[in-house]
Amino acid sequence: LQWSSPPEAIERFKSQEIWFPPPQFYEFCRLCNFSSLSELHKFSSGRALEGCEHWMPVMLTASDGSIQLLPGDELYPEDPDYTGEKKTIMSTDKKVEELMKEGSIFHRIVIKNIHNYAVYVNIQAKYKHINPVMINCDSSDYNSKL
Repeated sequence: LQWSSPPEAIERFKSQEIWFPPPQFYEFCRLCNFSSLSELHKFSSGRALEGCEHWMPVMLTASDGSIQLLPGDELYPEDPDYTGEKKTIMSTDKKVEELMKEGSIFHRIVIKNIHNYAVYVNIQAKYKHINPVMINCDSSDYNSKL
């Protein structure tokens, strides 16, 4: 067990010392907006009564990786399969880089492998929430349209 700040945890993830799944990576990126626990507490207290949004990431498999699409992303389906009963599979022969260059409205986690994630968000967060700091674990740059 080791206590780490969110930026330290992300650095340890990037160096493959630790692993966490994409939703936790996303939340660590959100926590990077706060330099102290008191700042986080002030923020959370201030927006506590604003409400929450129901989320279900939708996986899009590309030829060289995958993308977890989140609500608000231009590729996010209008009627996501929340239960898994429909067994909807989203896939494309395109590469992740192509999908990123073609897109303009992002709320997604790009997954190249188990230690290479990138968060891309350029939508307004709902309910006075805060977007994650966009962190990329490799040197790819898809920010040209952000």
